[in-house]
Amino acid sequence: MPPIRASVETGHVEDAERVIVVDAANVVGSRPDGWWRDRAGAARRLLTELDGLRARLPASTRIIVVLEGAAKAAADHRGGGSQDTAEHESAGDGTPDESATLHVVRADGSGDDKIVDVVAAEVAVSDETRTVMVVTADRGLRSRVESLGATTVGPTWLRNHLS
Repeated sequence: MPPIRASVETGHVEDAERVIVVDAANVVGSRPDGWWRDRAGAARRLLTELDGLRARLPASTRIIVVLEGAAKAAADHRGGGSQDTAEHESAGDGTPDESATLHVVRADGSGDDKIVDVVAAEVAVSDETRTVMVVTADRGLRSRVESLGATTVGPTWLRNHLS
């Protein structure tokens, strides 16, 4: 059982730092709800759901969402296109803003490559009290991030906690 699950289900607050890196394309694509007609809209809905989850997690848990392609527009506007997401994004250099509650990283190229870069950076500053977990069903990506020391869970795990 991934460590964050116990915190979400029981409300137990632990001191260990957790980083959850979300492969947004993979999570959005895991549910056939018409996301392909509006990729940015589907990503905005995911970010809104993740905001709700983030509010229920211990302060020691950070969520980093990687957006790619047309879904990157979700970081520009949310909530029907009227809300700026500056609280979610860095100055655009692809690194998370540490003061934000939900970090959004826009991949200039491959989303998978950006996720690997994010995980490598997070693992590099990790110690035995910090865990890095990636949410994806992509087997190739799972292998790449696990080789760096991250754990992985599938989109269903995340979807179950978003409700």
